[in-house]
Amino acid sequence: MVEASHAFGEFVLDPGCGLLRNGRAVALGQRGIALLEALLEDRGSIVSKDALMARVWPGIAVEESNLTVQVAALRKALGPAPDGQEWIATVPRVGYRFIRTNVETKAAAPVQELRPALAVLPFSNLSGDPKQDYFADGIVDDIIAALSRFRSFAVVARDCSFAYKGSGMDVRKIAAKLGVSYVLEGSIRQSGSRLRIVAELVEGQGGTHMWAQTFDGALDEIFDFQDRITERVATLIEPLIQTAEIERSRRERPGSVATYDIYLQALAKISTEIESDNAAAYALLMQGLAAEPDNAQLLAHAAWALEHRYTMGWPALTDDDVQACAALARRALEHGAGDAMVMAHCGVALMQTVKDYDWGLAVLQAAAESNPNNPMAVVRAGVGHLHCGNVSDALSHFHRANRLTPGDRGAHFSHCGIAHAHVILGEYEQAVAWASRALASNPNFEPTLWVLIAASAHLGRMEEAHRHLAALRRLTPDITVERIRAGQAGKYPDRIAGVLEGLRLAGVPER
Repeated sequence: MVEASHAFGEFVLDPGCGLLRNGRAVALGQRGIALLEALLEDRGSIVSKDALMARVWPGIAVEESNLTVQVAALRKALGPAPDGQEWIATVPRVGYRFIRTNVETKAAAPVQELRPALAVLPFSNLSGDPKQDYFADGIVDDIIAALSRFRSFAVVARDCSFAYKGSGMDVRKIAAKLGVSYVLEGSIRQSGSRLRIVAELVEGQGGTHMWAQTFDGALDEIFDFQDRITERVATLIEPLIQTAEIERSRRERPGSVATYDIYLQALAKISTEIESDNAAAYALLMQGLAAEPDNAQLLAHAAWALEHRYTMGWPALTDDDVQACAALARRALEHGAGDAMVMAHCGVALMQTVKDYDWGLAVLQAAAESNPNNPMAVVRAGVGHLHCGNVSDALSHFHRANRLTPGDRGAHFSHCGIAHAHVILGEYEQAVAWASRALASNPNFEPTLWVLIAASAHLGRMEEAHRHLAALRRLTPDITVERIRAGQAGKYPDRIAGVLEGLRLAGVPER
C-alpha cells in the first residue's frame, strides 16, 4: 500500500508501478524515482545534496552536475504544481526540498487529463497447463512493449496491470482503479500441439467490446506465432482507440477548446484529403498552438497540413507555406524527438516541401525504426525511399504497411505508393491494379488519380485515362503538370517523370 506521504496532487509514487498521474504511468527512470522518493520521505524538509546523491547513486562517486540534471528532468516530468509553482524548491548551496502547496490540500477534484490510457491485463490460461502461463505472460509483455511505442495514448505499467492477474474482477472496476479508458484482455487455450489466443479490446467505462480476434498457431512455431500476434494487436489497437476518441470528443466534449480535443478535431478533418477540410484542420491546429506552442503533435500535424497543400498544389494558407512548413517541422522535431508519428510527418515535410532530401529520408527511416508496427511511419519511410532512396526498399516498406493494415484506414497510402513504384519500373498493368485498390480505400487522394491517369495513358487506354482525369478535375479544376511537379521531391527527377509524361498524354496542361 502506498504511504500517504507518497501521494500528492494528481500523482502517486507506487513502489511497484512507479510514478502514476491519475492512474497513468509517467515516464521516469530509476534515478528519478529514487530522487523523488527521497524528497517525499522527508515530508517537506530540506534534503542535502550529499544525501540525495548517496540515495540516487549508492556507492558511486558522481559530479554534483548529475544531480542538477536529474532534478531538472524530474521537474519537467512533474510539471507545475496546482498553484503554478515548482514542486521541488532549490535551497542554495544546501540542497532541495519538496513543497506541498496550499492549493494541493483543497478538496477540489484534480483536473483529469483527456489523453486516453490503456491497460493490458494478463491473458487467462484456459488450457489447464500451468506451463502455458509463461507463454501467455510473454505475449502480454511483448504487446505492452509494442504499444508503449505509440505516443497517442498511455500504457499502464506491467506491474500495475499484473496486480489483477487471476482476480476475476469486472473489467470496468479494473479500468476505474487503474484510471484507464480502454482495457486489452485475452485468453490462451492449448489443444494437443495447437494453441488458440483470443484478444479483446474493451471500453473501460461501459465494458463495451470494441474489437476481438482469434489467433491459431502450432507449438513448434511458438516464437513466430508470438511475434505475429504482437504485430497484429499493436497495429490494430492504435487506430481503434484514435477513432473511439474522436467519436468520444464529438459526443461528450463538442466545441471543447482543450488542446487534445483540438488535435482530434484537426486529425478527423486532415484525414479526409479534401482541400477545405485541410484548411479547417490547419486553423484548428494554429488555435491549439496558441495555447501550447511547443506541442510536438500539433506542430507536426500543422506541418503535414501545409506539406499536403504544397504537394497537391492547393492554394497557400500563409504568406510563405514552404517557410512556415519548415519552421513547424523543425520545432516539432525539437520537441518530439523519438515520436514515430512526429518524425513521419516532419520527414515528409522536409523532403517534399523544404527539399532537404537527405535529412528528410533520415528522419523517415528513424520513424520506421522507432515504431515498426506503426503503418503510417512505415508507409512514409516508403515514400522517402520512393523519391530519395531505393525503389526496392520503397516497395518493401509499402508491402509491410499493407500487411500491417490490410484494407484498413490509410491503406490508400501504401497501395498508391506501390502503384507509383510500378510506374517507375514501367510496369503499368500492376500500377493500374494497385492504384485501383487505393481508389477504393479513399477516392479523394489525388496522387492515386495521377497514377491511374498516367498508367492508363501509357497503356493506350485513353478512355479510362480521361474518366479518371474528369474525377481529378472535380477535386482540383485547375490542375496542371507543373503544379504537380513543383510539389514533388526532386532529388531523382526520373521518379516522377513517368507520371508526368502519362498526365501529358492524357491531356493535362503543362501550366
